[in-house]
Amino acid sequence: MFNLQDHNQINSKGIDLEVIRKQIHHFITGFPFISLARPAIAGDGILRFDDEQISFFLKYFEKELPSLKVVKFVPASGAASRMFKHLFESREQLAPGATGGALFTKERGFNSVHYFLTHLNQIAFYNDLSKIVAKSGKSIEHLLENEEYAVILDAILSADGLNYANLPKALLKFHQYPDGSRTAAEEHLVEAAAYTADGAGIARIHFTISPEHRVLFTELFTTVKGIYESKFGVKFDISFSIQKPSTDTIAVDETNQPFRNADDTLLFRPGGHGALLENLDEIDADLIFIKNIDNIVPDHLKNTTFQYKKLIGGYLLYLRDAVTGFLVKLHRQNPAQDELDEIISFAGEKLFLDIPKDLGLSPLKEQVDFLISCLNRPIRVCGMVRNEGEPGGGPFWVMDDDNKLSLQIVESSQINFKDHLQKAIADHATHFNPVDLVCCTRDFKGKAFDLTKFVDENTGFISLKSSGGKILKAQELPGLWNGAMAKWITIFVEVPIVTFNPVKTVNDLLRKEHNFTGR
Repeated sequence: MFNLQDHNQINSKGIDLEVIRKQIHHFITGFPFISLARPAIAGDGILRFDDEQISFFLKYFEKELPSLKVVKFVPASGAASRMFKHLFESREQLAPGATGGALFTKERGFNSVHYFLTHLNQIAFYNDLSKIVAKSGKSIEHLLENEEYAVILDAILSADGLNYANLPKALLKFHQYPDGSRTAAEEHLVEAAAYTADGAGIARIHFTISPEHRVLFTELFTTVKGIYESKFGVKFDISFSIQKPSTDTIAVDETNQPFRNADDTLLFRPGGHGALLENLDEIDADLIFIKNIDNIVPDHLKNTTFQYKKLIGGYLLYLRDAVTGFLVKLHRQNPAQDELDEIISFAGEKLFLDIPKDLGLSPLKEQVDFLISCLNRPIRVCGMVRNEGEPGGGPFWVMDDDNKLSLQIVESSQINFKDHLQKAIADHATHFNPVDLVCCTRDFKGKAFDLTKFVDENTGFISLKSSGGKILKAQELPGLWNGAMAKWITIFVEVPIVTFNPVKTVNDLLRKEHNFTGR
């Protein structure tokens, strides 16, 4: 299947040939659907804390934070082109120099180009856009009045303008303040200052970025780092990593043969956000918060976000400390049956682990070994919001091939909607995954886990793409918060919907949650 040139190309990317063979095997066999047992809901898989519990875990977090190394991990690579899809589509319908009154006034809803253009003065990058347009000797107001919309769109999207279509979301200006505007990346600095700063005042944040954007990220933080350090009384430790070429996946044609480019080289594609597991694996920290780059809000809405970040962090620390104590006991002494019963109860009731009902009847040595295997794993606490129609993954009880139940975040593509029972379970889901996680990736001795050991490799994704006019099949690795963390200890906690405010299109920046005018 592979010639010498292929082997050299594979080796240059740092990919093991056996990994390629497994990927091709998955193309041939496909990935099995997840077996849903029931949705995770409040009271059955999703925790809902009362005021007293919230206060307790907030204090737990605040007490422990000064002695911890906490990192905020933000996937921030990739261009923001999808944000501007509707602007692109409208621009392509305009001839050079043409006006577009009829085109842009046909649809006037919130997600329309018309709404965007008529509310343009409320957008955080309006001043920057004005300066770009002024170079042509005109103003935005003049262009709008004369329906010269193509000029405005070009000034936003093109390389000669703001070039926003080719920048990552992290570098786009999201929010306006009296003293200026902030990019999404800057808003994450503000968050990091609020809940990662240790006793020495060091706030740590890590961005995964594309190599072509490294210089732009460096320039931004060189400019603003000192400003935010002074404003919030911290010292930022900002680091970057790039998705590894070794996590790229091979593409195949419709007959599952390796897809070849015009020059006969193999075509590899990025492995999706699941590839970032290796970046996460290299983070040295007691706690790691994970949050998407576009899910941020202006300052006046941040307090609730900060509170619930600290809440899930505090609950994770509480669980981590309890699990550590149990594992120390299991390793260092011969626990009595009543001590084992306490651990069994905690594992089932607090960690939602599927513990055999008759485990307490087994010999003590078997109980100890079983409990160690269950508890000695990475732990994650995931915020979940009530589902208000958002597409994407959600929390479920899942049955594995050994008929064991576990809590999992499941993407819709993993569900067999042709199976009426599975569809019914999915339809009764009440919550949505906003990607709001805090993780403990060290074992009870403080040693980092090898996170690649806790992946369910049967949870990847296959999709149809094209290259050079030819159809190809692409494969994504198990998703970072789906199959890549399938064998972790997983806890779901309900968080308010206000903590979830993603920016999927540029019009989302005009929502009241992001718009500084409040309109």
